[in-house]
Amino acid sequence: MAKLTSDLKKAFNTIKLFPLATSSDEGIPNVVPVKFVFIENDDELWIIDNFMSKTLQNMEQNPQAALYVYASDTNVCCQIKGDISIQTSGDKFDRMRNNIHKILPGAPAKSLVVMSVTDIYQCAPGNSAGERIS
Repeated sequence: MAKLTSDLKKAFNTIKLFPLATSSDEGIPNVVPVKFVFIENDDELWIIDNFMSKTLQNMEQNPQAALYVYASDTNVCCQIKGDISIQTSGDKFDRMRNNIHKILPGAPAKSLVVMSVTDIYQCAPGNSAGERIS
């Protein structure tokens, strides 16, 4: 498992939308903007499903995803890859739903997408572009 760096954690606080990439079991890619992405711990992200359809179907077929993180003010540009589990009940789901409803009452918060971070890659241009960070 890869670990989120302190710089990457700081960058999360400045980002408004996160591009999330998935792929069907046939390999057809899909990218959507996601507003609610939270760091649960150093190797786990919570992605909130309010309106996912094709994305959720892709993750059910192929439980892997990539999240693009770009924060120009902190000079962070990377791709986080991870294994996905989808939760629609249980302690984590209930905690997520309560937290989202505090931020945005009435949000659907249909499911909690838990990403177990497996790899983090540098995306900034330069000699280290594409290198594994963690």
